Amino acid sequence: MPVHDDVVHISVRGGKLAGTLISPAPRVPGVLLVHGWGGSQAQYRERAHEVAALGCVCLTFDMSGHVATQARREEVTRADNLADILAAYDFLVAHPYVDPGCIAVVGSSYGGYLAAILTGLRDVRWLALRAPALYKDEDWDLPKHLLRRKQDLARFRSRVVPVEGNRALHACAAFAGDVLLVESERDTIVPRPVIVSYRSAFVHTHSLTYRVIKDADHALSDARARTAYTSILVHWLEEMMLGARGRVRAKTSSVRGSQREASNLVEKEA
Repeated sequence: MPVHDDVVHISVRGGKLAGTLISPAPRVPGVLLVHGWGGSQAQYRERAHEVAALGCVCLTFDMSGHVATQARREEVTRADNLADILAAYDFLVAHPYVDPGCIAVVGSSYGGYLAAILTGLRDVRWLALRAPALYKDEDWDLPKHLLRRKQDLARFRSRVVPVEGNRALHACAAFAGDVLLVESERDTIVPRPVIVSYRSAFVHTHSLTYRVIKDADHALSDARARTAYTSILVHWLEEMMLGARGRVRAKTSSVRGSQREASNLVEKEA
């Protein structure tokens, strides 16, 4: 477990003694899980339990136009759902146990598209995208359910889209954290050119991990495909978080080493 060093001063006989209070790191990573269009947080709940077991706080939620707010489905826009994700992110970061510098966002399909945009508006360290959708920037305030026909998405997604002029890809190009990009081999809704567009956009990442789930469709309708994705996601997050904790341990060990050296010098002089 990572530890945290705090410099303290102990009052004694009208003076103060310098000390260091060493305690378990008080905050842990936060993970925001974003479902796709027509989905719900229920799809992520079991997966979130596995992720939380890594030692982090997970948040799932239902976007506007889904489940309890299904009645708004015909009017919800991308702007509405982006506002939902921003509110969920801010709620997670405000949690007293969450380290705001260690936030992971996991998004699938439409949720992946919005998660990519989120990285340009909030601090995200780790970004996991499964079959992220892609849309044209225009018609931003048009109800989302009208976009497939209005933007002729089948044709739009059949070619590689350049970064210039696309908000989601532009955010990806500026993202400097770690990325997991997962493709479904038999995806007809988010075909290979969309994945190539995202993969090509990530030019400044700290790391990029790309995986293809064999024989999987867009919805991961097969139990084997769902299990494979959960395994990929959990192992990747574990690697990322262990790496972050390792850097904390290395820094702490360096401080401790310096303290031991100082202590040894004093003991020799004594």
